[in-house]
Amino acid sequence: MATPLHAPLPPTLAWEGDVEGRLLLLDQTLLPHEVKVVAVRDLATAVDAIRRLVVRGAPAIGVAAAYATVLGVRNLAPSCPTSFDDAVAQVTAQLEASRPTAVNLAWAMARMRRRARAESSLEALLAEARAIHAEDAEYCRRMGLHGAPLVHQGARVLTHCNAGRLATAGDGTALSVLFAAWRAGTRFTVLADETRPLLQGSRLTALELAAEGIPVEVVCDSAAPGLIARGEVDMVFTGADRIAANGDAANKVGTYGLALACAARGIPFHVVAPSSTFDLTLPDGRAIPIEERDGNEVLELHGIRIAAAGIRARNPAFDVTPAHLIRSIVTDAGIVQPVDAATIKKVLAGSR
Repeated sequence: MATPLHAPLPPTLAWEGDVEGRLLLLDQTLLPHEVKVVAVRDLATAVDAIRRLVVRGAPAIGVAAAYATVLGVRNLAPSCPTSFDDAVAQVTAQLEASRPTAVNLAWAMARMRRRARAESSLEALLAEARAIHAEDAEYCRRMGLHGAPLVHQGARVLTHCNAGRLATAGDGTALSVLFAAWRAGTRFTVLADETRPLLQGSRLTALELAAEGIPVEVVCDSAAPGLIARGEVDMVFTGADRIAANGDAANKVGTYGLALACAARGIPFHVVAPSSTFDLTLPDGRAIPIEERDGNEVLELHGIRIAAAGIRARNPAFDVTPAHLIRSIVTDAGIVQPVDAATIKKVLAGSR
């Protein structure tokens, strides 16, 4: 049975209890047809949930992994012959390897290791995970406020993949801008790319927008550049999973083509991401690792094979949009415009 659009979904993620508690994840692989919350009590289950996209979206992955660190260290520490720090290092290394592109994951794991070095206790780790959770929700609120003025009355907005509540601990990244603009009285319509191969746009983004009362239509990924060329799109908003020091941004595969189409027509292409998504150790996008996922995600749909037996598939999960194609990057610290290394450094200075 389809989930009623007016029915509120459970939180994307939550921690229940004290240090002996558990991590609760809304299983996004089942949406919108089934609402199921998965209780995670150990590291292996957490890693599997991240890899299988039970929890997805760069910010949400970072928060979930922070809580999963508590689970892993809790189970490992009693039998670990080395130090508490070593147990944290082992656990965070496994979590960090679960999704290579989303830098929020590595950022959260680095914070958990720093906290462990300062205070060797599960209570300290849980406090740090809760802080990361609360900070992400606040980042979402700020991104919405900064970006809302970019959306004008009557705008026809296009977005790709899911960058909303289901991808974060708050209102989202790209969708936080749309939610904030709508609540401020701006009226607009949205085209949501379906986002092959796992359909996060049609399954998740359309669900979130409709629940907010925002008019939304789903379009095939391949239709979007043509709609942009025909003048039927006024602006594009996407999230990002990692942004290099010069502004090159990795996002769900298919984003680069949208940016090219926007550039050809002079349409604003905006990226929305928290400061934790910037990886200033990478000079440009060529160094961003691109996750290659199981080809069966392309060859099958809901478990039914759609290609002939013996056919193989490539399945890069992300692509990189060069900074010169991005009109602005909306962050919790403000708007980066123009998108270049100097402006990024200046805007982020207040958040680091």
